[in-house]
Amino acid sequence: MKKTMLLFGALMLSAAGYAQESRQDVSASLIGVFAPDVYGNSVHPLHTTIAPGFLGSYRYMLTPRSALEVNYSFLQNRNSYVTSFNHQTVHTRQQEITGAYVYSRNYKRWGPFLEVGVGGLIFSPIKDYETTYLDAKQNTNIGGLFGGGVAYELSPSWDIRVEYRGFVTKAPDFGNPDFKTNRYEVFSLPAVGVAYHF
Repeated sequence: MKKTMLLFGALMLSAAGYAQESRQDVSASLIGVFAPDVYGNSVHPLHTTIAPGFLGSYRYMLTPRSALEVNYSFLQNRNSYVTSFNHQTVHTRQQEITGAYVYSRNYKRWGPFLEVGVGGLIFSPIKDYETTYLDAKQNTNIGGLFGGGVAYELSPSWDIRVEYRGFVTKAPDFGNPDFKTNRYEVFSLPAVGVAYHF
């Protein structure tokens, strides 16, 4: 009887320890957007301004090293198109919706990780004094997400995350044939933020 009770107690402690293991986290980060100038067709070049923004993420751990993540980011910047005929600017609301696979390792308080995924960037024109092309239409461009970073554990529930995120997609044209570059560009979206594990 004592052996059975000890075995039952050990199983309960093991189950309690597993139940307390954090399998999910949410994070909030500040991001920046950096994009190269894009040359193509009659566009010489498409220039995207550097701008700050916000990134929110939810991560679910499948195993201690593998996770699935969904992301949403938001920022505002300007896309300037220099063509043979004129120079037009579109004040843009840029949103990201992506899903990714995350592979991570743990070394004491440090947790480096890599991620790869797919999703879309939504480029919505803001029709204000910064936009000179008023017929601009919304673009939703599908592309690939890649990146990596490191998390530093502050406590079992909190960590700080620093990461580089890249997104490859077709350059936006806002429905104007004169803005078509037929080129892909890599948006660099570095991020720093905090994550809460539960």
